[in-house]
Amino acid sequence: MISEGCSPFGPFWDHYLQYWKESLTRPQEVLFLKYEEIVFDPLKVVRKLASFFGVPFTEEEESNGVVEEVVRLCSFNSLSSVGINQTGGVERAGGKIFIEFSSLFRKGKVGDWVNHMSKEMAEKMDILVEEKFKGSGLKF
Repeated sequence: MISEGCSPFGPFWDHYLQYWKESLTRPQEVLFLKYEEIVFDPLKVVRKLASFFGVPFTEEEESNGVVEEVVRLCSFNSLSSVGINQTGGVERAGGKIFIEFSSLFRKGKVGDWVNHMSKEMAEKMDILVEEKFKGSGLKF
């Protein structure tokens, strides 16, 4: 489905590329983050988000561990254990599609795709990513 550009949330490739381009032309209005960078350095990303929204952390908040607490509360383990994320869902396309929130949480690990894609699928995806994002500067 994704390889054809389809997802329950709209045309995948166009969606990503449009947000990427907008983040380059309007960096004060559009912030583009990749999952890998969030996982690699969540403290840096939370600080970046706070600044982007115009509410950077104060020195007092920094020294009192507020940034670390935000990261803890927004962690995969914390969010995946919230009741609504285990049992709730959302309808799309006039009720034709129902997405369970629990399906949005797998393992929370970078690179887990290797457990879900064959070598051939991964090669096809690499070619598609290169083709779709060619010349944009967007890399995955």
